[in-house]
Amino acid sequence: MHLEQLQAAVRHTYLERDAGRGVDATFRWLTEEVGEVAQAIRKGDREDLGHELSDVLAWTISLANLLEIDLEAAMARYADGCPRCGASPCECPL
Repeated sequence: MHLEQLQAAVRHTYLERDAGRGVDATFRWLTEEVGEVAQAIRKGDREDLGHELSDVLAWTISLANLLEIDLEAAMARYADGCPRCGASPCECPL
């Protein structure tokens, strides 16, 4: 599935609920999911980590939908390498 298709699927499934919740509450849900990724990393549970990372992606897409951001267009800046240095792999100083 392409990012554009995933964003459309999340929009169709959740936009009404997300709009009712609002941007601030949706952002809080996203940050909670990031915390759950941290917990999964500490536990070393790869299955749980995959689950939590998918939740972070879904909440990020929900937030983008509420803010009317086309993520496929936004991510295009990474298509040809690092958006800062232009290299692939990145050559930016650490």
